[in-house]
Amino acid sequence: MTAYFKALFSKGPRTGAIDPVLGAIVVALMAFGVVMVESAGVIEATSDFGDPHHFLKRQGAFSLVALLVLYGVSKFDYHKVRLLTYPTLFVVVLLMMLSVLGFGHSGGGAARWLKVGPIHVQPSEMAKVALVLWLAYSLEKKGERVKSFSIGLVPHFLVLGLLTVICLKQPDFGSAAVLLFLTFAMLFVAGARVSYLMGALAAVALVALWAVRFTAYRWERVVAWLNMTDHRQDLAYQPFQAAVSFGSGQWFGQGLGRGLQVLYLPESHTDFISAIIGEELGFFGILLLALAYLWLVGRGIRIALSAEDEYGSHVAFGLSMFFGVQALVNLAVSMSILPTKGLTLPFISYGGSSLLVNAAAMGILLNVSRPRAPVSSAPYTSFPAEATDALFQGSEFGSSPLERAGGLSL
Repeated sequence: MTAYFKALFSKGPRTGAIDPVLGAIVVALMAFGVVMVESAGVIEATSDFGDPHHFLKRQGAFSLVALLVLYGVSKFDYHKVRLLTYPTLFVVVLLMMLSVLGFGHSGGGAARWLKVGPIHVQPSEMAKVALVLWLAYSLEKKGERVKSFSIGLVPHFLVLGLLTVICLKQPDFGSAAVLLFLTFAMLFVAGARVSYLMGALAAVALVALWAVRFTAYRWERVVAWLNMTDHRQDLAYQPFQAAVSFGSGQWFGQGLGRGLQVLYLPESHTDFISAIIGEELGFFGILLLALAYLWLVGRGIRIALSAEDEYGSHVAFGLSMFFGVQALVNLAVSMSILPTKGLTLPFISYGGSSLLVNAAAMGILLNVSRPRAPVSSAPYTSFPAEATDALFQGSEFGSSPLERAGGLSL
């Protein structure tokens, strides 16, 4: 255990700077987010808190802390993140379990938050990053064995299943969908057999269809979304008002701070902030925003392709997909292309929990982008060497305990 902490806190070789373009994109998105939170939340801030700049002040403070987190994490050698893989996953699962066992803070009919004094933590946001880091660690260890069904598919879907079930119990269908996408994407890029993935995808689709069709409130929301005009005063009120926001923005928008939908659209400064962007900055504003996220994902994939090792490649790709799918789903929901999912717009939506998680994830991605001096070839592990040697590398009997159990490797 002493060796574990020495490895975690020892200073590793680091040279070069972070990807300046990616860093600039993130800072620009954060700054833009502060401006849009002020514009979208001024009415609610005035009516609920008596201060029109309430959300501006808080989002500004969140952004400053997020930048510090981003900078600090970007200096932390990403190889050592491997040492935190299982502790992080364990803590996230524990927090998610607490949120559904009566300790969660309810909002909008879902217990997705844990409240500690004035701080609200959303464990499902952490789960997305924790899953990416665990998948990267696992896929690197398995290498070519990822093509095997028992080694490449089963263990990953067991962990995914645990996280997904907890998300659905909150309920948080949007986060569950993101977790599924991240797992399929990372397994596909790692070289898992397409036939296995297609079979798993078909099974997941059937389960998802069953979960929607035979859960009353989910099915009612889908029906209302498909018939928004008929349900615009009840279940489809939010997506209908979001569609009105985009429609009223037309090509160039109503102008910053001049949108009227902030008077009617719930969650206009959080999950539906992109609808206000569409109204105030128009089609071209949304187009530029989409291009910014596309650029961010592109830089992330470039980092993945040039990473110095397989672990760095998996981490960079997974985190890039995390940012990309979050932005894509948020925009699609705000445009009423998809039913309401409750996902934030990365770096822009109001809220400290998602912003800090995004900042930490981006810090890891930026650290992968740093060119560095050659590192020791000694492998990093998530547990002390004596434990992992017995678990993963074989024991005195010639094979690891998991191999003797039938090849299931976590």
